[in-house]
Amino acid sequence: MSTVTRTDTGKVHSMTEHFSTPSDNARVAAFFDLDKTIIATSSAYAFGREFMHNGLITHTEALQLSLAKASYMLAGHSSEHMDATRDQLAAMVAGWSVQKVHDIAVETMHTVVTPTIYAEARDLIAAHREKGHEVVIISASASVLVRPIAEELGIEHVVATELAEEDGRFTGEILFYCKGAAKAEALERTAQQLGVDKDASYAYSDSATDIPMLEQVGHPVAVNPDRLLKKHAADNGWETRTFKDPVPLFTPPSAREFGIGSAVLAGIAALIVGGVLLARQRNKSRQISDCRA
Repeated sequence: MSTVTRTDTGKVHSMTEHFSTPSDNARVAAFFDLDKTIIATSSAYAFGREFMHNGLITHTEALQLSLAKASYMLAGHSSEHMDATRDQLAAMVAGWSVQKVHDIAVETMHTVVTPTIYAEARDLIAAHREKGHEVVIISASASVLVRPIAEELGIEHVVATELAEEDGRFTGEILFYCKGAAKAEALERTAQQLGVDKDASYAYSDSATDIPMLEQVGHPVAVNPDRLLKKHAADNGWETRTFKDPVPLFTPPSAREFGIGSAVLAGIAALIVGGVLLARQRNKSRQISDCRA
């Protein structure tokens, strides 16, 4: 198992300054949302190109995932949008081999996800470990994608959306959707299983849909918060953090991701060049006309 390690010990120690000292030696946990909190991407959409290259989805479906990812990274997802995405993705994976999806996630981790891990999140996770805190990823994304990311970060405890399986393949049904009130209840169950004190524990998220989860702990932290969470955090005196490394949050999909052929690109280039040349010719003619006037 590979582990992302901290690179600056001073940073790790400085991050512990905001940690409170639990009373009666209570056990403490840090619960981290995943997308746009630990990683600067969407884990649900991140592997779209790899799924296409492995024959699981078509170019058109890969394009749809790229556009959905762009929408999510630029504007975020409302609760209704999350539900629609859940249904779309669950239907899409019906019939897929569970092992194949897991293998794709593991094999492409270092090119797809690792470069998007926030340095600030990595250091914060290390800081919690230094304090002896349990670290948990709690995400609305499917566990088959979340667990390899958790392993990459050296995080043992994972709570995520669970997809139904039969004979080694996804059925398209959802057993547990880790969102909203269900996510808050999952945090409470996990805290009990780990024997940690919720009032002494921490939770980190970027989305207003996670407010019920954040309210479960004594130290909620809004990370790169959306508009609604930012307001809620300010109204309730919650800590807010901004993670910037890596930047930007979203890199526009490449032509390859969109499945655009070289002929189309050549055509676009020709139109651009033609437009520039035409504009130059018109400008030159106008200058000659002005001189004659």
